[in-house]
Amino acid sequence: GINAEYGKQWYQRRVRGRRREGKTDYFARKRLIVQNKNKYNTPKYRLIVRFTNKTIIAQVAYATIEGDKVVADARSSELPRYGIKAGLTNYAASYAVGLLLARRLNQKYKLDDTYKGVEEVDGEDYYVEKEGERGAFYCVLDVGLSRTSAGARVFGVLKGAVDGGLDIPHSNKRFPGYNPETSDYDASAHRARILGSHVSNYMQQLLEEDNDAYKRQFACYLKEGIMPDMLEGVYTAAHAAIRADPSPAPKKEKPADYKPKSYKKQRMSLAQKKGRVAQKKAAFLALQ
Repeated sequence: GINAEYGKQWYQRRVRGRRREGKTDYFARKRLIVQNKNKYNTPKYRLIVRFTNKTIIAQVAYATIEGDKVVADARSSELPRYGIKAGLTNYAASYAVGLLLARRLNQKYKLDDTYKGVEEVDGEDYYVEKEGERGAFYCVLDVGLSRTSAGARVFGVLKGAVDGGLDIPHSNKRFPGYNPETSDYDASAHRARILGSHVSNYMQQLLEEDNDAYKRQFACYLKEGIMPDMLEGVYTAAHAAIRADPSPAPKKEKPADYKPKSYKKQRMSLAQKKGRVAQKKAAFLALQ
């Protein structure tokens, strides 16, 4: 019918637009969302990871004809609640965002007591195993247009989500600490990256070599009183705080007299319109 044809045209316009703008890789998206027909309407969940200049966004969502439905959402802008007040886009923050998302999702589906994941960061390989009647929440990683380089931050979010108790198919070949020549995986190197040792080492180096550059580069850390030797403690405490309460912050209640900001131009009354015309006439006649 007409509605079906219109819907098809709308979808095609949307696809062409996002493809033209370079926002969506439809070759990858099709393979991530297509579900087996013998599973009927079972959702196929994706762990979506995106990076902006100042924020890390992690979501678990599934695709429908109307659009993607988000099941859970976590962002690095929430990390100051848990004690991470600077460096909100580095690898350590990525891990914390993944952990927050996993614990929040498990709490939502009442799986948080069954699947606790890795409670103390060790960087070791971890694959969740079924316990009891209900299996762990299963999803697949959606990296979007990010380059999947070895040690990329997107894998920090993945590791955090896995350690938080989600079942996500993966290997350690893209984690920091993996050596492709010897096929060895150094878990301690990955643990160090998760706890921000690369940042603390650079902070210490700059502090010793160029104090002005240190103050400029790490102004946000200095403002919060974070020194190089404090970082590991900050991240360890944040992981514990996330596990204690992963629920999102309550929304602030708006006051009773709250009016949303409007950018619409106020409509003029008839008297105002006539007055404006009279002003224009007077101004024109004055120039004659």
